[in-house]
Amino acid sequence: MRILLVEDEPKTGVYLRKGLAEAGYVVDWIEDGITGQHQAETEDYDLLIIDVMLPGQDGWTLLQNLRRTRSTPVLFLSARDDVVDRVKGLELGADDYLAKPFDFVELVARVRSILRRGKPRESTMLQVADLALDVTRRRATRQGDIILLTAKEFTLLWLLMRKEGEILPRATIASQVWDMNFNSDTNVVDSAIRRLRSKVDDAYEPKLIHTVRGMGYVLEVRGSASC
Repeated sequence: MRILLVEDEPKTGVYLRKGLAEAGYVVDWIEDGITGQHQAETEDYDLLIIDVMLPGQDGWTLLQNLRRTRSTPVLFLSARDDVVDRVKGLELGADDYLAKPFDFVELVARVRSILRRGKPRESTMLQVADLALDVTRRRATRQGDIILLTAKEFTLLWLLMRKEGEILPRATIASQVWDMNFNSDTNVVDSAIRRLRSKVDDAYEPKLIHTVRGMGYVLEVRGSASC
């Protein structure tokens, strides 16, 4: 389970990241609201833990902006413990609100409770043009032809199709598919894209997987020309 922690107080951030990691979670820690929103919108997390008073933009604004595109569960963690603040957080779309100071055991219990509810169920079928991906059966087809994919190729195709029309930087692909930090000296992403193209695009029109030079890759319908 991946958690994004947006907390500007260093002592609290270190404490929470260490404690949640020991509880079995992968935690990314961001210290300002603007970067936190960007991270929440470009990476996939199971839960966001957000402070209200943040530099750049406050937690209220972060959540309002996030809810336009994402339904990721959110737990507010804030020293603002008035009833008005708690109600505001919940009305903006937070799943829970915990006031500081807090007991770490209670925080973990609330995290587990939110995660048990799960994210809204996503479609088990993805389709772009004549390319279809059955997530449940883990099967890809194009023009009715079954495409044999390795586990990583399937995950890569799922990511590209799920983010149809969105340019994905190599760093994002490396993080999501291989759970690794992207190193510009390695060509693991480019090599995987080439292999996937050979199966998904080479024998078919229109081409769907495109290179956006200097930025990354995108899966979308552009017509007969391919980048």
